[in-house]
Order: sequence, then C-alpha cells, then structure tokens
Amino acid sequence: MKAAGGRRASIVIDLGFGDCGKGLLTDFLVRRTGASVVVRYNGGAQAGHNVVTPEGRHHTFAQFGAGTFVPGVRTFLSRHVVIHPTALLVEGEALRAKGVGEVFSRIRISERARVITPFHQSANRLRELARGESRHGSCGVGVGETVQDALEHPEETLLAGDLRDAALSRRKLQRIRERKYAELRALWSALPAGGPAGRERTLFEHEGVIDAWLEQATHLVKLGLVVPDTTLSAWMTESPATVFEGAQGVLLDEWHGFHPFTTWSDCTATNALTLIAESGLDVEVERIGVMRSHMARHGAGPLPTETELLRPVLSEHNTHNAWQGNVRYGWFDAVLARYALDVVGGVDALAITHLDLLKQLRTWKACAGYQREPMAGDSELIAHRSEAGLVTRLGVASAPSLDRQERLAGWLGHVTPSHEECAANDDAVLEHLERLLGRSVDLVSHGPRASDVTLRNQNTPGTTAPSPLGRGSG
Repeated sequence: MKAAGGRRASIVIDLGFGDCGKGLLTDFLVRRTGASVVVRYNGGAQAGHNVVTPEGRHHTFAQFGAGTFVPGVRTFLSRHVVIHPTALLVEGEALRAKGVGEVFSRIRISERARVITPFHQSANRLRELARGESRHGSCGVGVGETVQDALEHPEETLLAGDLRDAALSRRKLQRIRERKYAELRALWSALPAGGPAGRERTLFEHEGVIDAWLEQATHLVKLGLVVPDTTLSAWMTESPATVFEGAQGVLLDEWHGFHPFTTWSDCTATNALTLIAESGLDVEVERIGVMRSHMARHGAGPLPTETELLRPVLSEHNTHNAWQGNVRYGWFDAVLARYALDVVGGVDALAITHLDLLKQLRTWKACAGYQREPMAGDSELIAHRSEAGLVTRLGVASAPSLDRQERLAGWLGHVTPSHEECAANDDAVLEHLERLLGRSVDLVSHGPRASDVTLRNQNTPGTTAPSPLGRGSG
C-alpha cells in the first residue's frame, strides 16, 4: 500500500561481504526516484562506495552519501554511523575539486554520532599489526575500536555534539589517550620500534596531537554540520523519496557474520527502519538487496568458493591496501546468498551487479551446496541438507551468539563447494540464479554507471519514474 502523498524510502542492503554495488544502486535510485536525501544508517568512515557519473567522473564515497554527484542531494549521517571528522573534511574538498557545488552545505551529522579519535585509529592499527598472519581484515580506520570503547566506557565516548564544547572534548580525548596507552602497553614489546607500529605509537606520545586534531575536528561545528536528529525528519518531509544507504554487507554483520571476521555494525535494515519509524512520517518502505554475479571479499575470513581464475578478468576501483590486502574473488555462492536473505527476512527487490564479467567468461559457475561429512554440533549450524548430502542452507541464530558465529566461521573453512555451471550469458545466468535463490532478480547492472542499471521487472518497488536518468548528473 502506498503512503499518503506517495512519499517513499528505499533501503539499500548489501547481501555479501561488501563491495556489491551499494554506491551504484544509491546513485541509480536517487536519479530515478527524485530523492533529495541520502541517509547513512550504519557503518562508518571505512566505507568505500564507488560511483561513476554519466560523463565519467569517479569518486569513492566514504562519509558523503553516494548520491552527492546529483545537484541538491543532501547526506544525513545518522547516530548509527561512526564518523571520522578530519577524513570527512578531506573528502569534502576532494568532491569540491571534482565539481560538486556547495558540498558542506549538503551534509549534516547527528549530534549523537560517535567520533573516531586519532587514538582509536592508532589502537585499531596496532592490534591488527600484532595479529600478524591472523588479522581480522580491519580497514585500519578505527571504527570497531571506537564502537567497542563506547560500549565499555560510555561516559568517555566522544560524540559529534561534544565538539561544540572544546574543553569537554579535550578532557575526553585526554582520558581516551591515557586509557588506550595503558591497554596497549603489552603490545609495544611485541612490535617493531620503527615502521608502521612506531608511527602509530608516536601519536600517543606526542603532546600536540590533541590540540592539532581538535583544531581540525571542530570545523564540523563551525560549518554548522552537527545537528539534532530531528533534522532528518524535516529533510524527509521535504523530499518525495529518501534513499537509506547501507555500509559493509550482511555477511560481515556484527551478529550474523562469521566472527571474528566481521564489522562492529548492524548491516541489516534494522537501523534504517528505526530511523524511518522515528521520523513519524507515513512512508512506503522498500528494501533492495544487492549481490554480485560472483563473490568478493576484501580482507581475511571464510570464502568457500574462492578462485584465482576470476582475478585476471576483473578490473575494479577497489584494490589492494596495506590493511586488508588483496580483494579476493570466488564463484557465486548460493548457500551464502540464501543465508544473507534469511538473515534480513527477504527483500522487496533483488539487484545483481557486475554482469559485465560474463563477457570475459565462457562458463559461469555457482555453488549450489557444500560437501561436508556430518559432525557433532552440525544441527545448530545447518538448516537443510539435501538427500544427496549437500548442505544447501545455513541456520540463522535465533539469539545473538559470537561463539556460534565463530564456530560457523571455522565450519565454513572446511567445506567443499559443489558447483553447477552454465553458459556465461545473461539469460542463462539469471535463470540459474533465480532457480538457486527461489526468487526473481529485479535489477541488473552491466557496469559502474547508473545508466548501466536496468529493470527486469517493471513492477519493482520504488522504481517507477519517467526515466532511469531523469535527474541531472551534477
């Protein structure tokens, strides 16, 4: 049923390990629905959402919403987003250099958003360096360290609203530095004195760090970017549509991902639905899930269908970095895709991206199930095993349990994928995907631009518009 006045909200949910095309879908939906507001509803400054405009401008969005290339579209960073003030200022200047007008007048931050301090970022990096070959796949930005600290020491958590009070912010920063330094003391002896570890340690020992950081971070307040949560409701009232842009992916979710290779964030639609309910507006809500035509994972953790055969035929904006290493690829995994859909309770529309890969292949493969001998404890992890003995569905935990998810991560490391294959053309692959997932594929993408996204089902929720590119390009 449509909301009064036709107001709608589209929630973009990544159903993989991230990197599935949330930026592309957000840009597409903004242009198609006439949305003038993009809301970030989870994650933080470690996001990397790539958008290429029709004329070829490219940006990897971290904190600004992926609809920012479209003139007049505003970004709201909700309280569920962990912000990095100095990186946000740098990103704004980068967008301005790419021709985005009035960039800082088009973004606002919830005063309740948690703030990454330089000490959280350094602590995150030092812990990851200390793990050596057992890294968790962190982006090295400090999001997880900040969230964990906020849970354990809420009275010391630096919020965006605190930046209005320099003295309060300084006191909190000093306490954070002292406590993190004490926590990390045991790591110093295990890490080299120089190199990356030495540079991170210097941040804790240099007296001028707090004042230098505050001088930059308080620019957010001077620019008027920090606002009450009620701002979102006012913006949604003014816009015929709002796009809620997710971060990371369901397979990295803090409670449903494969611990410890996860993010400290709820990657389902829950936060977005909460924000919509709090707005008090009558809104038609649609959940749009996005998957790749193959698997991708940037960082450590299970990837059952991993193969080196796809690397030579893929060209991506997301590449190797010092913290996560190489992007890893695998054939499409229907077991993990079904699991992600089960975790979120299904979606209203499903998008498949990166179908342009098929031009580089003769045969496309998909994992229909896992081969693994039954073992004690399997019943808690497995939802369905076929008559042929293949595990075709993983169980979704009824209550949060990191121990269970860690056992599931280990279990996935010892499965053998059972592959099916078909000709590498759209019709064959999409028919195969729909059979494996038991649902329609509603949108497809053959490239990085909004114009590369097409509808397969004209009744797809929220996609009715005169033209898929009815808005200006920025």
